[in-house]
Amino acid sequence: MTTQTQTVPGARANEGFAAIALAAMLGLGLVFLAGFSPASALHNAAHDFRHTQNFPCH
Repeated sequence: MTTQTQTVPGARANEGFAAIALAAMLGLGLVFLAGFSPASALHNAAHDFRHTQNFPCH
């Protein structure tokens, strides 16, 4: 006995659009967070990230 599945035409296109929309939302969120945050907050975040990666910065 075999089972057959039917695919909906255009289902892959909808997945692609959803992925692009999600990437755009995340990207714009990062740009706006970085653009409106104080410079000292960005410096501290970058400094802490360097420490978590064991990269010497002092």
